[in-house]
Parts: sequence; structure tokens; C-alpha cells
Amino acid sequence: MASSLLLGRPCPAAAAAAGPERRRRWWWLAAAAADMGWRRGGGADGVPRRWVLLLCVGSFCLGLLFTDRMWTLPEADEVEVPNLRRGEEAERKTGDCNVRKVQGNQDYNDMLRISDTHHNSQTLDKTIANLETELSAARTLQDSFLNGSPVQEDYKASESTGRRKYLMVIGINTAFSSRKRRDSIRNTWMPKGEIRKKLEEEKGIIIRFVIGHSAISGGIVDRAIQAEDKKHGDFMRLDHVEGYLELSGKTRTYFATAVALWDANFYVKVDDDVHVNIATLGNILSKHISKPRVYIGCMKSGPVLSDKDVRYYEPEHWKFGEVGNKYFQHATGQLYAISKDLAAYISLNKHVLHKYINEDVSLGAWLLGLDVEHIDDRRLCCGTPPDCEWKAQAGNTCAASFDWKCSGICNSVQNIWVVHKKCSEDEKALLTASF
Repeated sequence: MASSLLLGRPCPAAAAAAGPERRRRWWWLAAAAADMGWRRGGGADGVPRRWVLLLCVGSFCLGLLFTDRMWTLPEADEVEVPNLRRGEEAERKTGDCNVRKVQGNQDYNDMLRISDTHHNSQTLDKTIANLETELSAARTLQDSFLNGSPVQEDYKASESTGRRKYLMVIGINTAFSSRKRRDSIRNTWMPKGEIRKKLEEEKGIIIRFVIGHSAISGGIVDRAIQAEDKKHGDFMRLDHVEGYLELSGKTRTYFATAVALWDANFYVKVDDDVHVNIATLGNILSKHISKPRVYIGCMKSGPVLSDKDVRYYEPEHWKFGEVGNKYFQHATGQLYAISKDLAAYISLNKHVLHKYINEDVSLGAWLLGLDVEHIDDRRLCCGTPPDCEWKAQAGNTCAASFDWKCSGICNSVQNIWVVHKKCSEDEKALLTASF
């Protein structure tokens, strides 16, 4: 019986190795033949026992031959384990969630990396702009030495104490013959002496009369300006020959010199027959400090005049197309402001910037092809009383006032007092201003 069981039941290793249906059939036939032969006991009617054993062994070998398998254990991945599959499925789902988490974190890290790269790019651009400004300042100083012009005391002070940051530089365009206009400004809206110096130190506001030199340097008019400057200390001298038809060149030299002398957020040009409320102007400009390239003023687009007998005749009118065409939008010349980057651009390119006969058109042309934000603010071009007076009473104080018909305050030496009395901001506005 033991032999029957031994021969009639395949061992677990052989069963695991066989696998296919054919292998099971050979086992069944061998077991059946062995059981039949063993029960009959051999003899004439039965098969001899030794042949039964040989038949079993032969059947088994023949089965191995047909299945083409030897006594090898199955690979681990061929054995079906339900619990393992469930575990793998769970791990796969968990892995998908983890992949999504990792992907989300990766996207967030990529966004941070892009943000950092953009910030670094802006910082690099600002550093390059500052270096260009310093280079422009050095070139301006070198030009002054080469041309024999005196070095500004402000520049010497800034070199010895380090360049501090100012809110704005206000350059008042004036002429040799405008002494009375300058005095009227000193006695109305422009602080004098120690008050002006305090304004520079506490509020970061520089105010200077801007003038060049005569065709004969060192002449009587130059000596008169030197004496006036010695008394008041409120001039910025330019390496420029004065002349009405040279206002574009003077404006260009003013920005180049100012950006070399002072590191400010804005550079303002104003005529000496215009009334200015400094605190209101500072509040207007301070709202645009974060913008890199801004051009602020009362924007206009006047006709291009081709008649030689009119005041604002344009000799290069043909460049603007057909007769009757208008200029591009640009700030009116009584007062306008540009940011530091634009002043540095003018300084670096001053030798190749074309000068039109009208200085406000020239400035607009220099900035026309740049990525510049033009800001039109009508508080920079109010009329004289009653216009600026009504606006002041309504709480909308003007930053600059003048008469359009005179391109400034008509008879400004006398009338600027009237404008100052009726249209000026509160006396404490400048001291309490927070820019």
C-alpha cells in the first residue's frame, strides 16, 4: 500500500515543476498503470511487477521529454500570491499619490526657481544701470577737466562723503539776463540758505538754477553769475554755451551733469517763469518711484510749423511727413520729470542724440524709441489765478502754474507773487511731507 501511494501520487516538487495539462496526464497514466499492476500481483493474467516499475519510470521520463522541463523550481514571480498582489496594488496607488505630491512639489519649486531667476535678473539690470551711471559721472567729470570747466563743489562733496540717495533734483533753467526772475523765485517758492540745505538733508530734494557759460568764457556775465552763486550757493554750472537756440543741447547737458552729481529717483526741469509747489510735486513723483523708466509731464501734440516767420518754427519739419502733421506726444517744456534710468541713458548717449530746435520735442524724440511709460498729469500745467486758485480751494493743489499764452507766467517778476499768494500750498506742507 505504501508503494502504491509512493508511485500513485507525484511529489510536490515534480508537480510544481510540471505545470501544464500534459504533464498532469502523464502522471495520471503512470499512476493508474502502477496501481493496476500492483493489485493484480503479476502472473499470467497480469503484467509482471518489474515491468510495471519499468513502465512507470519510462512513462515518467517520456512525460519529462514532452514537457521539455527538468526538476527546476518555479520562479518567484510565476507563483500566484493573492495577498502579495493586493499589497502591490495598494503600493501602486500609494505610489501614484506620492508621484503626484512629488510632481506638485516639483512644480512649486520650479515656480520659486523662476521667481528667483527673475528677481536676480532685475537686480543685475539695476546693478548694470548703476554702474553705467557711475561711468557717465566719471565721463562728465573728465569732460569738465578737459574743457577747463571748474569742478562743482557738490561733486567734490559727494565724492568725499559717498553718494546718498535723493528723491529729486529740480533744475531751474535760467539765463544771464534773468537775475530778477531768480530773485523772485528765491522770495516765493524756492527755499533759501539753511532751509534749502535742510530740505536736501531731510527730504532729499535738490534745487538749483541751471546755467552754462558765455561764448567768451570768463567774461563779465560769467563773473556776475560767479558772484551771485557765491552769495546764494544755488547754481549748477554746465559745460555749455548759452543761447536760446541751444536749449536742446542745454537740456541734454543738464541731465548728464545732474545724474553725475546726484543719485536721485527723478530729475526735473522747470523754467524760471513758472510757479512750483515743491511738496505737491514730490507727492506726485513719489507715487512712481517703483517704476524704472517714467516720463512725467503735461503731454501734448502740437502742429509741426514749417513757416520760418513763426516763433516755434521747425527747420526739420520735413522729417515729420506732410505739411500740417503734428508732433508725437511729448511733455510741454515748462516742467517735466524723468526717472534716473532715462537720465543715465541721456548721459551715456549724449554725443549721438539728435537736437531739434525745440527742447521739449528733442526730449520726446530721445525717449520715443525706448520702453518708457508716459504719464500725463495735468497738475503740472495749471493756469494762473483763478484756475490754480479754484483748484487749491477744492483741495486739488497744483504742482506748477503758468500762462499758456506766454509759455510761462506773463511778466513773471511781478505776477509770480500773486500766483504764490493765491495758489501756493500750506507753509508746513513741505516740512511735514513724507515722500
